[in-house]
Amino acid sequence: MPDFRDLLLDGRPHVFDGAMGTMLYARGVYINRCYDEMNLREPDLVREVHRAYVRAGAEVLETNSYGANRVKLARHGLETELEAINARAAEIARSAAGDGVFVGGAIGPLGVRIEPYGPTSTAEARELFREQAQGLLTGGVDLFVLETFSDLIEIQQAILAVRDVCSLPIVAQMVIREDGHTVLGTDVALCAERLAEWGAEVVGMNCSVGPHAMLPVVERLAPGLGRPLSVQPNAGLPREVDGRKIYMASPEYMAKYASRLIRKGARFVGGCCGTTPEHIARIADAVRAVAPRAQTVAVSAPEPKTSPREPVPLVERSRWGAKLARGEFVTTVEIVPPRGTDPEPMLAGVRLLKEAGVDGVNVPDGPRAQSRMGVLATSLLIQQQVGIEPVIHYCCRDRNLLGMLSDLLGAQALGLRNLLLITGDPPKMGPYPDATAVFDIDAIGLTNLVSRLNRGLDPGGSAIGEPTSFTIGVGVNPGAVDFEHELKRFYWKVDAGAEYAITQPVFDVAQLLHFIERIEREGIRIPIIAGIWPLVSARNAEFLANEVPGVVLPDRVLQRMQRASAIGKEHATEEGIRIAQEMLAEARPAIQGVQVSAPFGKVSLALRVFEALPGASGTEAVRAAIA
Repeated sequence: MPDFRDLLLDGRPHVFDGAMGTMLYARGVYINRCYDEMNLREPDLVREVHRAYVRAGAEVLETNSYGANRVKLARHGLETELEAINARAAEIARSAAGDGVFVGGAIGPLGVRIEPYGPTSTAEARELFREQAQGLLTGGVDLFVLETFSDLIEIQQAILAVRDVCSLPIVAQMVIREDGHTVLGTDVALCAERLAEWGAEVVGMNCSVGPHAMLPVVERLAPGLGRPLSVQPNAGLPREVDGRKIYMASPEYMAKYASRLIRKGARFVGGCCGTTPEHIARIADAVRAVAPRAQTVAVSAPEPKTSPREPVPLVERSRWGAKLARGEFVTTVEIVPPRGTDPEPMLAGVRLLKEAGVDGVNVPDGPRAQSRMGVLATSLLIQQQVGIEPVIHYCCRDRNLLGMLSDLLGAQALGLRNLLLITGDPPKMGPYPDATAVFDIDAIGLTNLVSRLNRGLDPGGSAIGEPTSFTIGVGVNPGAVDFEHELKRFYWKVDAGAEYAITQPVFDVAQLLHFIERIEREGIRIPIIAGIWPLVSARNAEFLANEVPGVVLPDRVLQRMQRASAIGKEHATEEGIRIAQEMLAEARPAIQGVQVSAPFGKVSLALRVFEALPGASGTEAVRAAIA
């Protein structure tokens, strides 16, 4: 068997195969099946797809192992069969390839976000890729094909993992949008530069778009890349036809563009989603007589990629940020956005807060997965019509990474500066349990995203012009059931750029003080703002204790509210305020601020809690406001 590196040196174009998933689906394997499992359960079906591509003229077969990593296999309960699935994928492809056709071990993204935009560390990602690569190597691959990656950090770990187990050639391919950037905003020239720097023998693009969008990218990259270039587009963009995604590009169209891609400098061409043996047969016929263009023009990534800016000093970002930076005690009240389109009742309550001298208004983002007015629109109304600064709860539940980036750039332009970054409550706890959640990244990843924006960079490292100037807050739960895990996540948030934290409602001050003692012991001390929630009844207390995630009520607090509620409604409300005032007074020496929730939108009850701060919160103004 010849060495794949011989193809790298011969200067001729060569043909990869096409889609595996498209062909399995066409043969009746429904989309909810794990296609990688077919290597063990129906190997003959997989082998026949490979043979069809060999008959079509493919010179490289990719193994049926794109999603055969531990994370994705675990979703089907198959993680214990990882090694067998990957080894068998290589063996099946090898049995179909025969002499003169190479087998490339296909490895795709893990399916989870890795740092800095997710909880999976680079070391963990490298190990996950390593065990898949080892399985494919055991099965007898000739090279590795790392494909459909959008995150440079992730594909770097995949390259390192392959190098941990062997020295076989690596084809490394990124996914790009029609604008020549990855979904994270990284310019394709930077991708090519980094992939070559990290040791990939072939660099290129696959999936996402059709050949038309890839042609200008090849024109940019091929002249001075210094590596063979591979291009494996989809068969055009899919269209919805009778409820199915159909790829419309014909074999003739794909072949015509394959010839153009080769002439512009691509060395390896093939197909991704929607391509079939018919497409590959036409491509193979079209490129046999075509030689790639050779030039010596250099191409490089845009300079702004490596020039982060210094963040705007915290004291200059907002009044809220200035007080935090100076070590002053801050006060804020959490209100609830309107259910409908009329903001006036909410704004009336916010005006009371301003009159009372409260520093900010916390605006939740769809709390408890309820449908309410959008958090950015609500916050803008508050800032413009009342003149008090909002502290915007911004969650990861409802938006993908691109949507969050768009929102944040818009918030900066609108003058909204104070953020509390949270993951968000799952939709199933709300009134629309069939609604879907995105959770593209979690609160740690979102903190990294905002921190980069404050340095003038988007997720892909592209300059955005003037940096944003957000104050970056995060949530923390001192009463978490798994306290050590909560601490670990808090440390990651601080590493990501958190500048202050607001706790879940505190009903046990000892838990709060224990949390602060632990983080100070680790040398971490960003401003901690305690969440305080005045209870109004025993039923309210029982609801919070049993149905609101992250809230822990000690038995003694529940018993006090039960005794007070037995006397009467007003007595229960007064008891709830007393409990909140006691907790605030006890916690005051250890914290730098307080967020008081307004139960059922009753701002007057929230304001009374501040009476526990004589001389520090404008008690007279508070009394005047609620009189």
